[in-house]
Amino acid sequence: MPVQVASESDSAPNGLVALGGKLLPETLVAAYRAGIFPWSSDPVLTWWSPDPRAVFELGSWRPHRSVGRAARRAGWRFTVDRDFEGVMRACAEAGADRPSTWITDDFVRSYGQLHGMGLAHSVEVWEDQALVGGLYGVALGGFFGGESMFHRRTDASKAAVGYLIERLRAGGFTLLDAQVPTPHLARLGATTIPRSEYLARLRRALTVAATFT
Repeated sequence: MPVQVASESDSAPNGLVALGGKLLPETLVAAYRAGIFPWSSDPVLTWWSPDPRAVFELGSWRPHRSVGRAARRAGWRFTVDRDFEGVMRACAEAGADRPSTWITDDFVRSYGQLHGMGLAHSVEVWEDQALVGGLYGVALGGFFGGESMFHRRTDASKAAVGYLIERLRAGGFTLLDAQVPTPHLARLGATTIPRSEYLARLRRALTVAATFT
């Protein structure tokens, strides 16, 4: 699938820019570098560049105090890249607030390959030995594209977001993409920006030598 930056005139109003192709690592990298991400493969793979775009502002985002209190009370521990596939599988589970997801075995396999290349990472939240929350995404330069999150305890996914932002700040990242704006992301502290601004910030972020420490 040829991947190119979407403009105001060549994409659908909801951000759909292409159909088909395969989830090859090189295709995924090219897509993210162009501001595009895959979102579904049933019945055909779809590629998106929404307008407006949801982002977390790394410089100004602040955590909810209640989330920190919940984490301390439960004794949650945080790790990075300890169980990447486990996080993806958990994100793919159906639930009351999410009857189904786009995360098929093809997605797990392809993003697992990116993880093996050091280009995809996970954050895990543990309660004792149980995985109770987490998220995963793609890192390129100073850009991190958040893909999905899950929780098995109240506020565990919010805590994962906070831990991720701390690491991105420490590693010199400049752009945290949250993709499609939703009320849930807004409650987590995400904001929206026009696609044109997002693409300009993405181009700058890709030139940054950040480290996912």
